[in-house]
Amino acid sequence: MNAPVRHTPGAGPRLRVLSLGAGVQSTTLALMAAHGEIGPMPDCAIFADTGWEPRAVYEHLDRLREALPFPVHIVSAGNLRDDAIAGGSTRAQRFAAVPWFIRNADGSDGMGRRQCTAHYKLEPIRRKIVELHGGRRPKGGTEMWIGISTDEAFRMKPSRVQYIDNEWPLIRRRMNRGDCHAKLASFGWSAPKSSCIGCPFHSDAQWQALEPEEMADAILVDRAIRRQGGIKGDQFMHRSRRPLDEVDLRSSAERGQPDLFLNECEGMCGV
Repeated sequence: MNAPVRHTPGAGPRLRVLSLGAGVQSTTLALMAAHGEIGPMPDCAIFADTGWEPRAVYEHLDRLREALPFPVHIVSAGNLRDDAIAGGSTRAQRFAAVPWFIRNADGSDGMGRRQCTAHYKLEPIRRKIVELHGGRRPKGGTEMWIGISTDEAFRMKPSRVQYIDNEWPLIRRRMNRGDCHAKLASFGWSAPKSSCIGCPFHSDAQWQALEPEEMADAILVDRAIRRQGGIKGDQFMHRSRRPLDEVDLRSSAERGQPDLFLNECEGMCGV
């Protein structure tokens, strides 16, 4: 059972939470905290499970939970994969929560509404924080550590709720993604890229890196989302707006094209 956290206004945050995506940056942040290189020690970490992470991420998370001196809470707002097949999130059935690429009936291109980060990541984390505060939302009662590095500083966003203040310890230490890889190696660790199996912001290299069964599942879901209620066109996972199993997944460099979508993820999914 979680013990409620008491907070005195003006006394500083009484709850420090690490938002754990189980990717490179948040793993670096967690291990630096565990080794006393960043402090004070977080009270806990929270991992929001979409239900559709690659196997490597879940295996990494299991190992990380064993290594950290503070608890890791796992929360969920449902299974994103199942919701995508059903045609929307469990909360809003009329549109998909994932920003799929759209080819409209008139031949023009579009993109769906981006709600997956908020619905499957931010909201369950916030609910857990309220639970840890005994059902209350004390102003400034939580300091949220987010693992964003200097090369992704554009992802820094203030909290939209008064009871959480966002902090970016890697930014304060001027650490980039390469620094994070080096720090992980110094601890004897590495970390996978954390993002959903069917994330439309995958680079072609990330699509290729999926396990065969994961790619097969992505293809299955890609077919299922093609035409759904409320969408006046066809939806696709891949930015080429072609069926995933028909896409040339050679790297953009091999094809002489820049990869424009490498940094489009909102940053709460794969940090």
